[in-house]
Amino acid sequence: MVIINVRVTTMDAELEFAIQSSTTGKQLFDQVVKTVGLREIWYFGLQYTDTKGFLTWLKLNKKVTAQDVKKEQTLLFKFRAKFYPEDVQEEIIQDITLRLFYLQVKDAVLSDEIYCPPETSVLLASFAMQAKYGDYNPESHKPGCLTSDRLLPQRVIGQFKLSPEEWEKRIMVWWADHKNTNREQAMVEYLKIAQDLEMYGVNDFVFYAPRLRINKRILALCMGNHELYMRRRKPDTIEVQQMKQQAKEERMQRQLEQERLTKEMTAREAAEQKQKEYEERMEKMREEMERAQRELLHAQDTIRRLEQQLAELQIAKEQLESKEDELRRLNEQLRSEREMSSEERERLEQEVRRREQQVAEMREQVDMKTQETERLQREVEEARAVQERESSRQMNTFSVKEVDLDENASENGQVATELTARGDENVPQRELERITAAEQNLSLKHKLDALTADLEAVKDKQQLTEYDLLHMENKRAGRDKYKTLRQIRGGNTKRRIDQYENM
Repeated sequence: MVIINVRVTTMDAELEFAIQSSTTGKQLFDQVVKTVGLREIWYFGLQYTDTKGFLTWLKLNKKVTAQDVKKEQTLLFKFRAKFYPEDVQEEIIQDITLRLFYLQVKDAVLSDEIYCPPETSVLLASFAMQAKYGDYNPESHKPGCLTSDRLLPQRVIGQFKLSPEEWEKRIMVWWADHKNTNREQAMVEYLKIAQDLEMYGVNDFVFYAPRLRINKRILALCMGNHELYMRRRKPDTIEVQQMKQQAKEERMQRQLEQERLTKEMTAREAAEQKQKEYEERMEKMREEMERAQRELLHAQDTIRRLEQQLAELQIAKEQLESKEDELRRLNEQLRSEREMSSEERERLEQEVRRREQQVAEMREQVDMKTQETERLQREVEEARAVQERESSRQMNTFSVKEVDLDENASENGQVATELTARGDENVPQRELERITAAEQNLSLKHKLDALTADLEAVKDKQQLTEYDLLHMENKRAGRDKYKTLRQIRGGNTKRRIDQYENM
């Protein structure tokens, strides 16, 4: 029995198998999905490049070696989505299915296989960053951190006069809006937007093909899409119902866990904010106490100088009284001794004048010291008044801070109780989520319009492609693929054919 090596590349892994020459396509396909852990197998297929260079899907009912696979040492296949769901959020059940679709659609958008308008490309890039890195954090996600990531189609980058840093800044603005969105939900939001693009789910091929093989491929795709169309409109099988129930329970559990983590993060941020406010208050109180201490030292110094001044004033007054007494005695001596000689009288008069001058100088000094003492007394009284007011205010402030801290401690205790005791009671209300989703979509439209206007100013119109012009024309006319589909399906058969031929 001949053993053949096979390499199968998924969107995020590379698998290698050894098969026999009699292995059918279904056996290989089953082996791949079993290894990947995929149960929603009806969307996927194995793709290969045939000997003519055309991409072809492996037929499951035929042997692998009987098909037009390039006969190499190792047979190469790609595990890809062959058919696409109409509504990603409603139809995709497993997370592995969601991830494979997300990676394939993202790659198709970035490689321009699916045409995407510039403003929508920025939005999709922001959801891709949320799915890859989680919540945007300004401290860890600095400018330039997305340099190694493929963010936008090369076509979009070349159409606008913006640097990579300017593109990154616009993406980060949107990324910050997706806070508390888990990775799976970010992938769902990405696909919900991508599924509205004109080329989403469209297999490109030449319609009038000279080779029978391509016609058969077109027929197989049409039959597969029709089978999925009918599957969606029939009641789910027991297996699908079980898968949906299991996926619903897992997602509900993740959502409850996400809400619990979000609540804990909110409580922690609130506690950190309270702690920061407390530290700021303590710092302010410390500064006020230091200022009060400086003022107190200044007041004490003023009091010491006042006491010293009072002592000097007292000494000066005593000296002045002594000089005045000496002057009185000299005057009395001058009046009583009438018979003294003229020389003695003149000497005595000079002594009296000198003493009078000394007394006048001392009186002037006493007056100056008295004024200085009065000024110092006023300063001391003012300092004491300020000190009393400051002490009273600090006592009031301290009592208020104690009350605030007690209230904060009570609030934090209540939050902790809610997190530990009643965290599982807050089951999300789906009605509110539906309303919020509608409002978010409306907000999203306004933001996209604003971003379109912002990019219009830096657009290089010479770089516009035929698809860009066609998209702009459809947008001006208010056309989209859903309206076109409704128009095609409306009326009788002849009208539908005419509508289709006029497209």
